[in-house]
Amino acid sequence: MPPYRTHTCGALRLADEGAKVRLSGWIHRKRDHGGLLFVDLRDHYGLTQLVASPEDPGFAVLDRLRAESVVRIDGSVVARTADTVNPNLATGEIEVRVGEADALSAAAELPLPVFGEPDYPEELRLKYRYLDLRRDSLHRNIVLRSRVIDSIRRRMTRAGFTEFQTPILTASSPEGARDYLVPSRVHPGKFYALPQAPQQFKQLLMVAGFDRYFQIAPCFRDEDARADRSPGEFYQLDLEMSFATQEDVFATMEPVIHGLFEEFAEGRAVTPHPFPRIPYREAIAKYGTDKPDLRNPIVMQDVSEHFRGGGFSLFARILEDPKAAVWAIPAPGGGSRAFCDRMNSWAQAEGQPGLGYIFFRDGEGAGPIARGLGTERSERLRGELGLKDGDAVFFVAGLPNEFRQFAGLARTRISTELALVEQGGFRFCWIVDFPMYERNEETGQIEFSHNPFSMPQGGLEALETKDPLSILAFQYDIVCNGVELSSGAIRNHRPDIMYKAFAIAGYSPAEVEARFGGMLKAFRYGAPPHGGSAPGIDRIVMLLADTPNIREIVAFPMNQQAEDLLMRAPAPVPPERLKELHIKLDLPPPKPR
Repeated sequence: MPPYRTHTCGALRLADEGAKVRLSGWIHRKRDHGGLLFVDLRDHYGLTQLVASPEDPGFAVLDRLRAESVVRIDGSVVARTADTVNPNLATGEIEVRVGEADALSAAAELPLPVFGEPDYPEELRLKYRYLDLRRDSLHRNIVLRSRVIDSIRRRMTRAGFTEFQTPILTASSPEGARDYLVPSRVHPGKFYALPQAPQQFKQLLMVAGFDRYFQIAPCFRDEDARADRSPGEFYQLDLEMSFATQEDVFATMEPVIHGLFEEFAEGRAVTPHPFPRIPYREAIAKYGTDKPDLRNPIVMQDVSEHFRGGGFSLFARILEDPKAAVWAIPAPGGGSRAFCDRMNSWAQAEGQPGLGYIFFRDGEGAGPIARGLGTERSERLRGELGLKDGDAVFFVAGLPNEFRQFAGLARTRISTELALVEQGGFRFCWIVDFPMYERNEETGQIEFSHNPFSMPQGGLEALETKDPLSILAFQYDIVCNGVELSSGAIRNHRPDIMYKAFAIAGYSPAEVEARFGGMLKAFRYGAPPHGGSAPGIDRIVMLLADTPNIREIVAFPMNQQAEDLLMRAPAPVPPERLKELHIKLDLPPPKPR
């Protein structure tokens, strides 16, 4: 026999009845039933039930060991009786009658249990992550992550992409977050940076003529933790294509993303491709966000004309400012005063003065706004919004740039309260036509809205002839269920367009050369039009695993303070190492307790 196992703990079936087998694994659970000892033996592949009686040679070994001890057993496969079959286990029609048993590693008393799904403090779980990873749900998530990455690689290769690895030790890059810096021993006083993204390298690969690149790329950013991003590092499907338009990128990526989600959706609906394209300004106006959750059927609408010049006096006064607007948030099925008052109280708890409303009953609108508008205007408004008796509509008013975020939150809250959100589906869309520039309200300065290296729609002519605030960029986000999976763009590959684009944002040619000279130099030697994107692996797996916490799909995550509690990092280093790196510490004074 092999030294440890003839089968895994997930392999045996009824067809193996009578076989002599050897299994190794962890004691998942023990149960003593009137002298018979039942043990669930677990490994990576599954569970097998063992049964031992006091006369069996291995009984004493199994009886004295704690849960999570590692054992090897020899035994015989027997069929379970019909009333003891476990349909929830792949091995549920059999059990193994134990003969011999050997303790391979006895477990000490556990700091947290592995059996079941206990709600233990996250700090404790991260400190003993190797135990936490034994739990079924977490183990399953990590395996899912591996399978997702394997599927992505296969799909990208089939789509004609070649996988390349780009440097980890590199130069600091203006990606918008802080770099992690690595001191150089052989170049005193100089530092490498860990890449925030392989952006410049992947573009240089296009300049080098490789045409289609991808990588499961680690990215490092010294930023605070978020629910959907680990502090320190994350992974993304980084890709770039030469001689590609925006539509070429979409047409290439949609089958990959759709196929990936369909493979792991377990029957959940996935948006067929082509995915909807929603212009940025339309997304803001309809959903209050550029990351809309399309499972939510509520679509907001500008209803300013119904209030302009009279009717409800508060809104009429607000609309005297030509930049102001009134947006309606329909609430199908929300037509009761109790629900409307509850939403108004929620808005006040969010720091708003309230949330105006009309609810419809007995063929007419009710509430203060309806009384101000009058029957005729209320009826026109109801018809325009497609509402009926038993429905309601809520209103936000003021400057859209100031209230749009709250309006989006209200849309989400209303649909959640009324159970309108589609369950169990993945709804994709592209957000397109992002503005190239925006005005800083404090300084009045024109600034880049998003990625400064994107190609402006209309190219150099648009930069030279249009109002900068009207120029759109070839930038796009792919969004699923309200989660931004990636940002992407068709790149600005021409130095003359780049100089002009940065000049509008207040950069001199010398500043552009100083900060981006390497890329500009490469573009001067012949650069193809190119574009790409970088969907986040972590966010994809979070959606497929149906978990809102990124630490549930990463094997060894940091906590929210960017600490690795398992490996005790970050940690001080000996003075001799600092001296070797020519570093002297200038630490802040300790915080008072």
